Amino acid sequence: MVVDRNGRFVTQRGQPRLVLIETRIEDGRLTLAAADAGAVVLPSVGSEKVAHDVVVWSSHVRGFDAGDAAAQWISSFLRAAFRIVRFDRSHPRMCNPDYVGGSCAHTMFSDGYPVLVIGQGSLDDLNARLRSKRAQPLPMNRFRPNVVLAGLDPYEEDHLDTIEANGVTLQMVKPCVRCKVTTTDQASGKVGFEPLPTLSTYRRNDALAGVTFGMNALVVDGAGGASSVESKARIEYKF
Repeated sequence: MVVDRNGRFVTQRGQPRLVLIETRIEDGRLTLAAADAGAVVLPSVGSEKVAHDVVVWSSHVRGFDAGDAAAQWISSFLRAAFRIVRFDRSHPRMCNPDYVGGSCAHTMFSDGYPVLVIGQGSLDDLNARLRSKRAQPLPMNRFRPNVVLAGLDPYEEDHLDTIEANGVTLQMVKPCVRCKVTTTDQASGKVGFEPLPTLSTYRRNDALAGVTFGMNALVVDGAGGASSVESKARIEYKF
């Protein structure tokens, strides 16, 4: 995660150029690269020696500093002073108990939950609405889901309880309120207007004070397992 001088998280909301950074993992080490900035290799997991208190929204957690070379690289790329940290797993960050109950579910540097699920049918419906107003359709990466489900009706994921695939079970816990990152082209970093104006016409959730698209989820069984593209999923509803 990128943090500012005060240890506060930095995202595409304030730094859309972050979309231009490419990542790869080789021999257990993360490399960050950008076309106009070269590359930097971060320390391997467990080799970091300095930890900082960092902030994600209202959560105060710990992060291992990736070192001065990484800090210089990201600061040069974003043209301001920043550092890079890796989550300290010895200090779990708990999810909101209002939605996960007493499950002790936790996440790392994500906004609030470890997994985001979206149905392909939901994006297809949104794009049909965009085309009807002569706006450009959007790719799924505008919404950055971890899991995309084919074969559902539009917004059917809103009503799912669990998804099981290859022994890994996800439980839906909260609709995902969308922010202005959805207006940022994930290839260029250019910020536009859609899809928030269109979503606001039919996906407003007054209880959550925003528009929703996709469902936040937890891994409740099979942690450490793997599901792959084209895996068959079994779903249960919460009606």
